Amino acid sequence: MTSMSRLRPQQPAPQHLRAVIVGPTGLAGVDEEAQRLAALLGHRGYAVTCRLAPRDTWGQGTFHAAKDGGVDLVVVLGGDGSILRTARWMGYEQTPVLGVNLGTLGFLADFSRAEVEAALDEIAAGRFRLVEHLMFECEVERNGSVIERELGLNETSLLAGPPFSMIEILLHVDGELATTYRADGLIVSTPVGSTAHNLSAGGPIVRKDLDAFVFTPLNPHTLTNRTVIDSAARIYELVVPRPNPGSACMVDGRVITGLEPGDRIRIRRATPRFALIETQNHGYYRTLREKLAWGGGIRGASAGELHAADSGREPS
Repeated sequence: MTSMSRLRPQQPAPQHLRAVIVGPTGLAGVDEEAQRLAALLGHRGYAVTCRLAPRDTWGQGTFHAAKDGGVDLVVVLGGDGSILRTARWMGYEQTPVLGVNLGTLGFLADFSRAEVEAALDEIAAGRFRLVEHLMFECEVERNGSVIERELGLNETSLLAGPPFSMIEILLHVDGELATTYRADGLIVSTPVGSTAHNLSAGGPIVRKDLDAFVFTPLNPHTLTNRTVIDSAARIYELVVPRPNPGSACMVDGRVITGLEPGDRIRIRRATPRFALIETQNHGYYRTLREKLAWGGGIRGASAGELHAADSGREPS
C-alpha cells in the first residue's frame, strides 16, 4: 500500500490536477452530490469533469485517462455496482478511485457523503493509501476461436441455468486437470469479489490486496468439493462438456455469453490493477467490521466506544 504523490498538489495549479466524477443518473441524490463534490474538488486545485449517465449506457465506450493531460482521480457516486461499472469502463487505463456510497452496503464505495470532504483533505495532505487490487481477464473460446474477452474485478461465474439440473465443470490449472465439479455452478472470485457472490455462496473472505483466486462451487453434489484458494500467477481453464440450454458465463454480474458444449473459459491475472483510495480512518478491517457487523460487542456500539476500543482505552 503506497501513497501517490500525483494526487497531492504541490502548487495551486488547477490545470495540473484533473478529476472525473461518475455516477448513474436516476439514483436519488446523484446530481446534487456531483455538484457539491465538483465545488469541493475545484477548491482543492482540480479541474473537474462530470460524466453522469443512465445505468444501461454507463460504461459503454472507452475511458481515455491520457486525454487532455491525464486524469488523477475518479470519484464514483453510487454503490459497489457503480464501482464495478467504472472499473470496466476504465479498462486498461485504471485510475485511482474514491468511492462515495449512495447505495446500501458499499464494500468498495466506502465513504459516506458526510465523510468525503474530510477524505479530500486527507488526500491533499498525503495521508492516504493507494491499495491496488487484482483484476482478471476472462476469455471464452469456442471451436478454437475466442468469442468473448472481458476484463473483470469481482468474479467469473458459470451458472447451470434452466432447466436447473447440475452440470459438470472441469477445472484445469496450467493445463493440468485439477478436478471435476458437479454442481449448480462455479464462482471464480478475486479477493475483492470474495465479499460479493462468493460470500453469499458460503465462500471465505480473502483480504482484498492479496493476489489469489477463490473457487467456490454452488451446491456441489460431492461434499468434499469445498472452496479452494490458489495463486493468481496460474492460468485457469474451465470446460463444460454438457451445459444446460440456459447455462451461462457471467463476469461481474453481467452475462457475457451462453454456454455451448466444449466451450473453454480461460481466467488469468490481468496487467492493470484496480486502485482504491483509503484514508487513515478507513481501513480494511473497519469496513468489514461495520458492513458485516463483526463481533457481538460491536453491533450497536457508539462511535466513542469503537474509538476507545481501537485505541485500547476505556470509553469516556
